[in-house]
Amino acid sequence: MNAFRIKDVRVYTTAPTAQGGTYFKPGDAGHWLVDSLIANPMSGHPQYRAKRSSWGIGVLGTLVVEIETDGGVVGVAAGSGGVPAAWLIRHHFARFLIGQDARNLNLIWDQLYRATLPYGRKGLPIMAISAVDLALWDLLGRVRGEPVYNLIGGRAREEITFYCTGPNAAAIKALGFWGAKVPLPEGPHDGEAGLQRNVAFLTAQRDAVGRGFPLMVDCYMALNVPYAIRLAEACKPLDIYWWEEVLSPDDIEGYRQIRAAHPTLKWTTGEHEYTRYGYRQLIEERTLDIVQPDVMWVGGMTELLRIAAQAAAYDLTVVPHGSGPYSYHFIASQTGPAFCEYVAASADGRSIQPVFGALFTGEQVPKDGKLRLSDAPGFGMELADHGNLVAVT
Repeated sequence: MNAFRIKDVRVYTTAPTAQGGTYFKPGDAGHWLVDSLIANPMSGHPQYRAKRSSWGIGVLGTLVVEIETDGGVVGVAAGSGGVPAAWLIRHHFARFLIGQDARNLNLIWDQLYRATLPYGRKGLPIMAISAVDLALWDLLGRVRGEPVYNLIGGRAREEITFYCTGPNAAAIKALGFWGAKVPLPEGPHDGEAGLQRNVAFLTAQRDAVGRGFPLMVDCYMALNVPYAIRLAEACKPLDIYWWEEVLSPDDIEGYRQIRAAHPTLKWTTGEHEYTRYGYRQLIEERTLDIVQPDVMWVGGMTELLRIAAQAAAYDLTVVPHGSGPYSYHFIASQTGPAFCEYVAASADGRSIQPVFGALFTGEQVPKDGKLRLSDAPGFGMELADHGNLVAVT
């Protein structure tokens, strides 16, 4: 018997009654990510301005992949893309998995990617690949009795430090995080008055945490080049630590112009980019200070490691967007800066809760802004209850 031979692939979506955190059910009403005034790509359309749920930020929802070997070992991972991505895994991807040796990660990834070229390359199909890839890494860790960070280079540090993304910088500081990232409330469509309100909002956040505490701003692809340049200039007295995702990652020329206008400020992006091909020019242009792939979207751990290798050749820092323990294992294995993002998973953004809510047991969370990863095999998480899941057949 081959301990690594895949015999079954199971895919689920989360039940409508499931309760969870940031990635479990991001469309839940009452969560700060849904109900807060946050500038976003749809802000120019008044009917979709008030809440991100109105234009479907959580419509796809979470999926779960289980991959089982002949020996009965099961690797599991959560992913994004909901029913459409789950259907792809069940009805398209499974043919590349059943009977395959789970150690053949590069082969599997290449086949999945090439098989989706006619309809993929970015977005939902790559999210589906990500979920499969993460489940495979979890499976390999379980078969070998090793945490994933040992499989991708070993532990480079004993402890990870965190900044937190949430609605209130003072609450984040009080929780012990080294820095806070807050969402920008308004964008170009709100005119000059909106720009001044943004400056006032960020001034209040800075005043609440004091000087010297890193304060970052998440702009969620809502701005344009002139607006970003003006806003950054107006906020220079606030000592913003970095400006994140001011434009779509596709706008390479726009980032070049912003860098030329403000060469001493820090600019970051990447959570909405996909695969190493999408990152190639972003990295080569050197217009960014930090690249921020989301391991649950970008193509999984296999592709994140390739992007990190690209960035290392240009001495660029890689700090993944969100993704909870999947990102923690990556950061633990890297020799660059030992910090990671924690997206506030609680409804009000003022307390520490598991990123995946009630979906898993064993999910580690930061305490006082720090975390020492356990040596549990795989990613160290177990599905809490299949009753929260709906099988995709």
